[in-house]
Amino acid sequence: MALTALTTEAPVHAPLSPTQVERFHRDGFLVLPAFLPDDLVTRLRPEVDRWVDDGLRARSIACATDPERNGLPEILELELPAHGRLVAHPPLMELLAQLMGPAFAFHHLHSDRQEPERPGKPWHHDYEQRPQTDRRYAMIHALHYLDGLTEETASLVVLPGSHREVAAKDARAGAGTDPLPGEVVLDRLPPGSTVVVHSALFHARRALPAGRGSDRYFLDSSYCQAGTRWPPVKPYWRHALQRARDLGLDQGRWPDLFAEQHFTEYEPQG
Repeated sequence: MALTALTTEAPVHAPLSPTQVERFHRDGFLVLPAFLPDDLVTRLRPEVDRWVDDGLRARSIACATDPERNGLPEILELELPAHGRLVAHPPLMELLAQLMGPAFAFHHLHSDRQEPERPGKPWHHDYEQRPQTDRRYAMIHALHYLDGLTEETASLVVLPGSHREVAAKDARAGAGTDPLPGEVVLDRLPPGSTVVVHSALFHARRALPAGRGSDRYFLDSSYCQAGTRWPPVKPYWRHALQRARDLGLDQGRWPDLFAEQHFTEYEPQG
């Protein structure tokens, strides 16, 4: 039976309790209601609008899809001031250190305003490993919902415990966004909420019937544990890490965050 996350759940802030850390490792996710401060949410929203409305997102995708023809993006998400702040938001960094250990690296950032008519996204996971062979090292995605999740937005659906499986990213894609036994539906979260998921956790975006509803302001920032080399997902990953260092986004506190040593060379995904 599906469960629904309600806004009555208390906010979660660092440091996490041992029970919360255990829950993350057992279930593969933690719900952080109203995790982002109001002022950061207020600054992020117009930046997302600019990213989408000015065609920056589309051009970024084009550069990732055909780097030889399109070169580098004119601007990266992390170069937008509030987006850059989000990448190394201190309370998030503290949480990640509890869940992965003190040494971890920034992997990528995505930003979008998902219109209500957009189709759902089938069951998948986002653990970057080629081929998928083990789950020895942690990779974590922080899924940020600026306006929260409501009855007027597509929901996030997760499958607790599935992060412990070694499976291809699309191993459950055949189910589309249909309900699966044991799933948890997250559809009632206040503005500024974050869901921290182990990147190997199977999850889906379940659209509302007939595309009704409101825009869904969504950002995800991804991080990977030190100790192995991770495949980058964007051909201009070195440029992104360099710009993050130039801008001092690590605030002098997380020396591993934008280090190139954590990554392999980029290979296009088939």
